[in-house]
This record gives sequence, structure tokens and C-alpha cells, in this order.
Amino acid sequence: MSDDTARPDPTVIGEVAAPPFARLPDPHQIFIDRALRLRALAARSEIGPYLRFLSDLAELQYRIQDDLPEPAMPDEAVLARARTHGMPPLDRTGFAPDAAFAVTFDRFTGAAADIPMPPAAAEALQRVRTASRAQGEAMVRAVLAGAIPADALAEHVYVAAVLQIQFVRMAARLDAAALVPIGEGACPSCGGPPVSTMVVGWRGMHGIRFCACSLCGTYWHQVRIQCVLCGGSKGIGYQEVEGGGGTVKAETCNSCHRYVKVLYQVKQADLEPVADDAASLGLDLLMQQQGEYERGGFNPFLLGY
Repeated sequence: MSDDTARPDPTVIGEVAAPPFARLPDPHQIFIDRALRLRALAARSEIGPYLRFLSDLAELQYRIQDDLPEPAMPDEAVLARARTHGMPPLDRTGFAPDAAFAVTFDRFTGAAADIPMPPAAAEALQRVRTASRAQGEAMVRAVLAGAIPADALAEHVYVAAVLQIQFVRMAARLDAAALVPIGEGACPSCGGPPVSTMVVGWRGMHGIRFCACSLCGTYWHQVRIQCVLCGGSKGIGYQEVEGGGGTVKAETCNSCHRYVKVLYQVKQADLEPVADDAASLGLDLLMQQQGEYERGGFNPFLLGY
């Protein structure tokens, strides 16, 4: 592992003096991009079979969206109150499954049975499909709280995938210009933690850093060389797997002793926040062995790490 703690992040700072605070997802594009990236990563990864499975899930997230019911959205009063008081308009802590979620859940878990998977994953899927309403709601709450029971990790992967569809579709219906910061390391749409951050190569925003939400797919602007999680700017370092090419690094903070990955899309255009976070599991394992910093990003597809 290489350690750049003593040096600042060298990538060009960016083209835009005042980048937009937030960028909302396209519900179809986000999942097909993720599926394609996971498939490409699987072809050359030591965890290729798992990444291929995730690619199949992401493709399914894309395919089942046609004709889904409209998700229930907060009314104008709730949106205005959220903006005034710096709260996320999509309150994950108070989420109640609606008719759109029920249809999405049934459609996704039914179609997922056709995806090639190991017997243990198929058994977990069957447990999700046959869960009682109370059990299903408990799994939803666990995913949204980031408190997944260690003995039911596989089941919650499917529930997380359904929640991603629901929350991406809701986030896409928000007004990006009305979103406001709500706290360090919190998505302005749903309040969730970032999965990773990305120094983007988007036209007109080359070199700008954004956090990415693993649940709703919202991107929000984040200052460079500053801890995403605590806001500290002292003791920031960058570590990567030896020979990694500088495309994925762990940004470490000596104040809160956590890290979040930085993906350098400016160096490789097809990087994707959820896919490349999962595929760079080796970096997490090395950070774990080092023992100095805890993982600060949340990825439902890396449960248990």
C-alpha cells in the first residue's frame, strides 16, 4: 500500500468556480451504467463471480422499472420545511413502504430468481420472498439504518436493491436547486452516508469532487482535501493499493480516524461509485489490516466488511 499522507491530492482542482451543490439521478441510466461497469470489473477481478452477480442485480434494477407506480412523494409543505430547517426531503428514518414499493419489491424479488447465483444466495432470496410483512418491514428498517444483522447479510442485499430503486426514483423527482446541506457526510436528498466520493470528469466540472449516495444516487459537492465525514482538513492522507494506478484511493482523516474512498473519474471515465467501491474491496481489506482507520462509506453490497 502506498501512503500519500504527507502530500496534498495532486489532481487538478477543477474548472468551475461555483459548481452546483447537487446532481440528481436518472433512474434508468444509473443502474445500466452500474451494471455495465460491474460486468467490466468482473472480467478481471479476483471477486469476479460476486461482481457478475451484482451486475445482474443492477441490470434487473434497470429492467423492472417500466410501468412501476409513481412513488409517494412529500408534499410542498414538507419540502419547504426540510429546506428551511436543513433536513433531507426524503426522510429515510420515517420511510413507510407505499404501493410503488410493494410492486417494486414483488417484481424485483420474483425476477431475481432467474439470476444465476449460488445455492446460499438463492435460499436467502426465498426467505425474503416468503417473509411476513413484519419481517419485511424490519429488513427495510435495518437497511435504512445501516444496522444489518450479521446472520442475515444475504437477505438484506436484495432488500437494499429494492430500496435503491425506490429512493432513486424519488430523488429523481426532487428539485436539485432546492436541496441544501444538512450535515457532514449526509446526503441532501435522503440523509444517508456516502458510498464513496468521485473527482468527476463531467463536461464543465472536470476535477470537481462530489459525494455519492448509495441509496438514492444523489451526488453532492464536497470540498477537496477535507474529511467527508467530520469536516476536518488537518491530517488528511491518501492511501492506495500498490500499483493501483491512482484511480481509487482511501482518503484518511486523523481527526475521526475513518476513511472514504475517492474515485478519480478524471483519470478513468467509466468509474462508478457503487461498482468501483465494491470492486476495490482489496483496499478495504488492507485498511482493515492496518487497523488505524475505520471504513466510513456505506455500501449495501459490501455488508460484513
